[in-house]
Amino acid sequence: SRKRTIIECYFCKEGKAVSFLEDDILSRFTSERGKILPRSRTGICSKHQKKLTVEIKKARYIGLLPFVVRPE
Repeated sequence: SRKRTIIECYFCKEGKAVSFLEDDILSRFTSERGKILPRSRTGICSKHQKKLTVEIKKARYIGLLPFVVRPE
C-alpha cells in the first residue's frame, strides 16, 4: 500500500485567492510540459483545485501561460 503524506493547500495556508494574472504561481501547478498537475501531486484542496483549473485555462487563453511546451 502507498503511504500518503498530507500536504496543506497552498492557497488556504497563504490566504491568497487564485488569480489568472499571477502566472508565476500558476506555473508552479503545471508540469514541465504544461499539463495541470493533479491534487495528489500538489496538495491543493478540491475547492482551490477547481478554481486553479479555470484560472490556468484563462491564463492560457490570454497568453500568459503556454498550452503545450514541446521538448527541443
